Amino acid sequence: MFTLIKNSDIYAPQHLGLNDILVCNEQIVHIGKDIELPDSFDVRVIDAEGLKTVPGFIDQHVHVIGGGGQLGFASLVPAVTISELVQVGTTTVLGLLGTDGFVKDLNTLYASVKAICQEGLSAFMLTSYYGLPERTLTGSVAEDLIYIDKVIGCKLAMSDDRSSFPTTLEILRLINQVRLGGFTSGKGGVLHIHLGAEETGISQLIDIVKEHPKFADYLSPTHLIRTRPLFEQALEFANLGGMVDFSTGGTKFTQPRHCVMEALNRGISIDRITFSSDGHGGVRKENPETGEVIYRPAPLDLNYKEMTLLVKDCGLALDDALKLITTNPARNLKLRNKGRIAVNMDADICFLDDQLGLQHVMARGRMAMEGQKILMKGRYE
Repeated sequence: MFTLIKNSDIYAPQHLGLNDILVCNEQIVHIGKDIELPDSFDVRVIDAEGLKTVPGFIDQHVHVIGGGGQLGFASLVPAVTISELVQVGTTTVLGLLGTDGFVKDLNTLYASVKAICQEGLSAFMLTSYYGLPERTLTGSVAEDLIYIDKVIGCKLAMSDDRSSFPTTLEILRLINQVRLGGFTSGKGGVLHIHLGAEETGISQLIDIVKEHPKFADYLSPTHLIRTRPLFEQALEFANLGGMVDFSTGGTKFTQPRHCVMEALNRGISIDRITFSSDGHGGVRKENPETGEVIYRPAPLDLNYKEMTLLVKDCGLALDDALKLITTNPARNLKLRNKGRIAVNMDADICFLDDQLGLQHVMARGRMAMEGQKILMKGRYE
């Protein structure tokens, strides 16, 4: 089945200008001016005149089976739905466990990731959870990467009063597992590390990268704008060649877009920064006037919102702002067919109007949202 996107103003994310995009099944097969196909071809034509076509968004930190659980069983958050992801333009998601790793397990996470893929989006997962010793599906982190198709890395927490306070040696051993599993499987591998607000921050990671510069490619610390001191460490880590992830949800000392602009003004490359939502973690809010406590899942739309505000409020070029939720997380997670509009890439495409409003979403060559109407939903929605 062919889909021909006509009159497309392409941000790949670099601005390519007006071109047509030809999609065959799940992949982009040609980009060029005035593409025409023979009448005998079975082709659907989408007129994108007046719209910007950009890569589908990648969210590299989502509790797809729900997080929470810090206030008892009733505080466990429900699972993410397909329509929730589609309506914010997220076509690729990385699922993981958190403090909920005692009552929610890797088997359930794997099943959820597979279900998301069967419904039409793309999903991957991290093995293990907050703590140590690590929890795996096969017996080791490396074997999970090698033998479990959707496992592309490992989760760990540090500098958090709920973490297991890993030593530098324990972190190095996990890097070894991720590297070896990544080599053998061809996935690359990543160690994704939750950061709390403890004063130690990422000092261990900075020391590791100073001694072993190549290890920066395997480290993915997140929640790095939780505090100002942690943000300062993040800039040092980025200068050492590391990738730094700014959570758009959860605790932060200032707005993510302001952190991006400060980082850029202080000489950090835009190619070293990613956004992630921490979506469907547990959020507890108390009304200061009534004392009423409300629980809700952490939102999934903040990556997209912060990206647009970087352009509208901060004056960042759209092709740079898009990198935070497209090419950069794809490179960080080593997803070679994601994050760009290019030949042989997966056909994950978002269509934005002049105000950067999300109008249509294509996921793996299928229309998931059209005219803001969601077409791709989960089986039980």
